[in-house]
Amino acid sequence: MTEVVAKKYADLQHRLRELESVIVAFSGGVDSALVLHVAAHVLGRERVLAVTGRSPSVPSAELESVSRLASELGAPHEFVDTAEFEDVRYVANPSNRCYYCKSELYAQLAGLARTRGFHAVVSGANADDLGDFRPGLEAAREQGVVAPLAEAGISKAELREIGATLGLSIHDKPASPCLSSRIPYGEKVTPEKLQRIDAAETFLRELGFRECRVRHHENLARIEVPPAELNRFADANLREKITTHLTELGFRYVALDLRGFRSGSLNEVLLGDTLRSRT
Repeated sequence: MTEVVAKKYADLQHRLRELESVIVAFSGGVDSALVLHVAAHVLGRERVLAVTGRSPSVPSAELESVSRLASELGAPHEFVDTAEFEDVRYVANPSNRCYYCKSELYAQLAGLARTRGFHAVVSGANADDLGDFRPGLEAAREQGVVAPLAEAGISKAELREIGATLGLSIHDKPASPCLSSRIPYGEKVTPEKLQRIDAAETFLRELGFRECRVRHHENLARIEVPPAELNRFADANLREKITTHLTELGFRYVALDLRGFRSGSLNEVLLGDTLRSRT
């Protein structure tokens, strides 16, 4: 690690020691994995519990791997079943949809912390998240959730650097946000749509696309892959294989986004609305 990153890592360790015992909101991504690993190291596994929210909005691949990963990181792990689909505000899919999902999750984790005697609930939010459109951060503040990575000023690139230094197996794992983020704001979120998205993305990963998104525009699937992999679609056999599979899943049309993968690309409509309001 560079000297600057090493100082931030020391600050992260110090902050977790201050908390004494924690429940980690554990998604299975590199952010929460680093928090969990460091917490287990500085506090001991008996003072740490990894908890993962389970619902149709979580990719199936993540649910299959989180318990194994938590064990690898040195911490006990549990699931809680979240009920965001019982909230009509979440299902309506407004631009702050994530707030309702995180409110449900963090309320459950806060209650679990009180019941089990843990001093705090911590998340994997990092310094970069503070400058992004993240309605879930407000839900975290309301429930008193601590973000030790953000407090230490650790960015996404820096936490990956720390993870690599510590030998975390997933230090370079691509982000895997909630499946509802693939549905444009204002279009209803349903478990059936999420199952279709999950199956489509699983198929693309089986074809070797390590990082991909299938955006669900009702009858149309818009595929995003990194720009360097767009040329793979020049293969007619690959295009036919993907088109056939996705239409069998229920999509009528299958399109490739020529701009390539962009994290949070459905937020672009919000940025466009902001820009138009200034003119």
